[in-house]
Amino acid sequence: MQSVSLPVWLLVILGLFAAWAAMEHVVLPALRWIVRRRVEAVLQELGPRLQVEIPPLKLARREVLIERLRHDERVHAAVEQEAARSGEPVKRVQARAEGYAREIVPSFNAYLYFRVGYWLARGIARSLYRVRLGFADEAGLAAIEPKSTVVFVMNHRSNFDYVLVAFLAAERAALSYAVGEWARVWPLETLIRSMGAYFVRRDSGDPLYRAVLQRYVQMATEAGLTQAVFPEGGLSVDGCVRKPKLGLLDYMVRGFDPSGPRDVVFVPVGINYDRVLEDRSLLRKHDPTASPVGFARTLFTAIGFALRQATLRLRGRWFRFGYACVSFGTPLSLRQHTRALGIDPRTLPQEQRRAHLEALGLLLMDRVKAIIPVLPVALVAQVFRERGDRPMEALRVKAEAFALGERLALRRAVVYLPRGDQDYAIEVGLRMLVLRRIVLEERGLFSANPAEQHILDYYANSISHFLA
Repeated sequence: MQSVSLPVWLLVILGLFAAWAAMEHVVLPALRWIVRRRVEAVLQELGPRLQVEIPPLKLARREVLIERLRHDERVHAAVEQEAARSGEPVKRVQARAEGYAREIVPSFNAYLYFRVGYWLARGIARSLYRVRLGFADEAGLAAIEPKSTVVFVMNHRSNFDYVLVAFLAAERAALSYAVGEWARVWPLETLIRSMGAYFVRRDSGDPLYRAVLQRYVQMATEAGLTQAVFPEGGLSVDGCVRKPKLGLLDYMVRGFDPSGPRDVVFVPVGINYDRVLEDRSLLRKHDPTASPVGFARTLFTAIGFALRQATLRLRGRWFRFGYACVSFGTPLSLRQHTRALGIDPRTLPQEQRRAHLEALGLLLMDRVKAIIPVLPVALVAQVFRERGDRPMEALRVKAEAFALGERLALRRAVVYLPRGDQDYAIEVGLRMLVLRRIVLEERGLFSANPAEQHILDYYANSISHFLA
């Protein structure tokens, strides 16, 4: 028996090859098997409990969905049109389309969504807010046909909306969000994609990108994928609910068959907070005289805010940011809506379809606005806005808030009263405004802080549509 000597560098290379082979053929298959078993266990446990079933498309592998989208006939037609318009080679345009498909298509993992994601969303939401359900049309939600495509239509108050609604809707369905480009940063992008969200470029002027996005949304809608959209297209920068943008809604409605096997049901969702985490940043966007804030400054501001909150918690002086409340309204069936109007969206001329789509968008946003919860801070902020700069005693504040609450109740607003106690609700709202120095207290008299009038208006605007 003879010994063979090898150079150290060759031994290292052989060891790396052996480790790579073991990883490729042993470790990774074992990890995939473990993940697959856990996903199957979660689906078996939670599947029967969900009010809206998870369609096969949501559980399909991401590469399969990308290939299906890339080889779609309409995407092929859009590629040929783009190549003819731009003069680019078809292969280069096809590569662009595939890149858009990879950018858009999510990678849903049921274990991450229902175990890790739900646990994180619940923990974060409850640690920052007193989370409450304002109103839910349980009868209407229960009457949705099981095979329907459910679309949650929401107002957009904060980036925290994603966390809050996902937490509260987890017992009903696994939501697929349309998320803006702000979230396309590592490692947040990977996590969001694995939770089933798909990324959308706002106001993209690229016709090829819009064609790929349109086909993905239509495929998802036709397959019964539960989606959650913000028709406003972005966060409200002044607190008011904005007019709807019709991009995603158009994609969903355009190919809808009123006599087809699957209905599309829109569920209005109203969201409100006693404190929006990014309120001051949003108001800067609304101010034309404010200087633009770069990413670095935004990051440092967020870190500073987190450190201040951590310091207050360590000193025992930290309080949660009040109440966060969500309402689920009466569903609207697209099949019933189109039949009542006697229209088929697939055959309408473009201008007529656009007019019907605008009417549908306004109808949905009206339903959303009707169920936005009236929370303590918004109620008291409206009182101080109506009273101007005149100081008031605490009893006067309560009397004005009681009267405002009655006016809102007559307009069927969802007024959330913590503990069912209106007196306590007004105390909570007043205390939060005083703590943030939006309202000043001097010698037992309360008055709006002129330097913070824009913040006061921001919170009052969340319920101003009830008083218009």
